[in-house]
Amino acid sequence: MTKTIRVYFYLIFLLISRLVFGQEVVTIKAQLLDGKTSKPIPFASIYLKNTARGTTSNAEGYFVFYVPVKNKAGKVVISAMGYRTIEKKPSSFSNDERIRLTHQVYELNEVQLSASKDKVLTAKDIVKRAYKNIEANYPTEPYILEGFVRDLQKEDDEYVAYLECAAKFKYQGSQVKRKPQIELLGVRSNSITEKHPWNKNQERKNSLVDLVEDDFIRFDYGPILGKKGWNYEIESVLTYDNRLVYKIKGVDKPFQTATLYIDSESFAFVRMELTRQAIKNRSWRRRFTNGALQVYYNVVFEYQEYQGKMYLKYQREEDHWRIFKGLESRKIVFTKYPKKELFVNNIVTENVSNYPFQGNLDIGASIENQAENFDADFWATYNVPQRTIEQSQIVNELENASKKL
Repeated sequence: MTKTIRVYFYLIFLLISRLVFGQEVVTIKAQLLDGKTSKPIPFASIYLKNTARGTTSNAEGYFVFYVPVKNKAGKVVISAMGYRTIEKKPSSFSNDERIRLTHQVYELNEVQLSASKDKVLTAKDIVKRAYKNIEANYPTEPYILEGFVRDLQKEDDEYVAYLECAAKFKYQGSQVKRKPQIELLGVRSNSITEKHPWNKNQERKNSLVDLVEDDFIRFDYGPILGKKGWNYEIESVLTYDNRLVYKIKGVDKPFQTATLYIDSESFAFVRMELTRQAIKNRSWRRRFTNGALQVYYNVVFEYQEYQGKMYLKYQREEDHWRIFKGLESRKIVFTKYPKKELFVNNIVTENVSNYPFQGNLDIGASIENQAENFDADFWATYNVPQRTIEQSQIVNELENASKKL
């Protein structure tokens, strides 16, 4: 065989290989926009109908979704809080399509709020009923969530760390007050520069553990209890995934506010947000002996329905800590701003005990020190929310700064 013929067959082989590999997934790229204002729609759910495989739009409304070829005849569902849900076949998406969703919010007088003929549901009634229905609405059997975590840290005005990783979380039922086991699948980005010396001995090293230890449903706390001290008000009724949802504002003076989204039929908590804010350095918690005082705390949980139960879809936790020189000091050394996000892209509920899982995460060690070699093939089609322009700039700045260390 001549050299020319060998080169020809080699090129044909490469072309066929790329076509076969390209057929493993159908790649969908789009941006979600409000139909009236053209503003981006962040953190919308994009998933395959009748499956748990999906992704989430970023803060700019952009998303990339890798659909397995075996599902290319199915439907992709796009659902966002307060918008009409749409369904499209994977083949009907155009490249970098801009998809406009219709906003749907109802006046309270348009919606039936009666528990019976004689009683009208108050906001607190709705919260208490949702709390009472937790066991019916959330899984009672073991399950696994697969997802992606972003961890961003800032000190004063300087970003000092940006981490992206994939992980599996093996949970018991929602009534079991226990954190999940975690398998670290891989680290995609690990950009860390010099942090303040205070952090070397004081900060918690593992952001995955920080995320899973805050769970209103599992650990039975927060604004979902409807306890004395919390005052609630129905703000509006809107749509989510073709269902009506109550939007309820809660206040527990002086430090806490909350927003609860509760399904009007099942009374499931669909989305929950809690904010705690210090007032003039007077916080809801005592200052730690190391001089740290938490002055802002915000946590968001958003759920998706799968096989009749509600599973976590998105979680965000954001804190502001003022670091004082000591327990009694009034001198602020610096302020740190950690922010962590978890995006769930798959749910496993069947044959969980035999599903491939290795609880390999060492909770006492940093994630970057547990990562194996970067696997380009794994990340090539793993459903990850796109970085925003700002996040990309932060990564570039941190990578340049770390090279100078």
